[in-house]
Amino acid sequence: MIVTKLTERLGIRIPIVQGGMQWVGLPSLASAVSNAGGLGILTALSQPSPDALREAIRETQKLTDKPFGVNITLLPSINPPDYEGYARAAVEEGVRIFETAGNNPGPLIKFFKSQGCFVIHKCTTIRHAKSAQKMGVDFLSIDGFECAGHPGEEDIGGLVLLARAAQELEVPYIASGGFGDARGLVAALSLGAQGVNMGTRFMVTEEAPIHKDIKARMIASSETDTLHIFRTLRNTARVFKNAVSSEVVRLERRPGGAQFSELRDLVSGLRGKKVYETGDPDAGIWSAGIVVGLIKDCPSCAELLRRIEEEAESLIQGMTHLVVRGHAKL
Repeated sequence: MIVTKLTERLGIRIPIVQGGMQWVGLPSLASAVSNAGGLGILTALSQPSPDALREAIRETQKLTDKPFGVNITLLPSINPPDYEGYARAAVEEGVRIFETAGNNPGPLIKFFKSQGCFVIHKCTTIRHAKSAQKMGVDFLSIDGFECAGHPGEEDIGGLVLLARAAQELEVPYIASGGFGDARGLVAALSLGAQGVNMGTRFMVTEEAPIHKDIKARMIASSETDTLHIFRTLRNTARVFKNAVSSEVVRLERRPGGAQFSELRDLVSGLRGKKVYETGDPDAGIWSAGIVVGLIKDCPSCAELLRRIEEEAESLIQGMTHLVVRGHAKL
């Protein structure tokens, strides 16, 4: 058994968090991850309203008696969602673990801490991590350039970013971006992390609410099958390489670039949702990290976490022979 500050403070068996994912972080997946020993996460904005989130929380509570959390990601928007309403609904339904991410999280973090909640905040730079640390978060999720979704604009990979976190941060942290197996977990622990956040890997599990054809497409993919969109708009997002994302990149690279208004229909969230529902990989934009290249099967969450736990323990124990007491003979 691997014991870290994350497992001790959250009461989970395995130091693995299922990251928030739009249209994917639903009760079926969150409860399965929690039942398997990790920390399942419901994505608040996958629900159309705070009241719908209440129902999702109640459904999850029926499916597991283990700890689970709620993700609230704050993104630029002309008509922002009712973030405060989602937060209050989750707290009133008994949720005490939250993953936050995005712009200006201060008010949400302050509210959660006033309610005695445990907050994990996701950051893509040490600068932002230090700011969140001052806000009183309990844990940080340090998100490297390898991640799906928004990696920030500084393009720092996890190997250096996590080592910098060990140098600079006082609050404990987990590693995010590029993690999907036991080797990744052990590497993260060696870099000072107290566990890992996995998103893309959980998309290809039996319980993930994603069409089987999309899961098969991901299994057949490699680490080169993602693209960055919105680079020219300085709102970079890593998504799966398909006809739609390739068209977005083409428009951005043309002379004069592209305005978001020209891309809006292509990147519509509802189009992305259809990918997961219909199995058509070109129906819209959908997120995937480069860890997709490591995914070779579609196990249950229980099997996946059991495998990672056992292999990680074996890897850690197997490295003890590398330390030789006294002078090694050359």
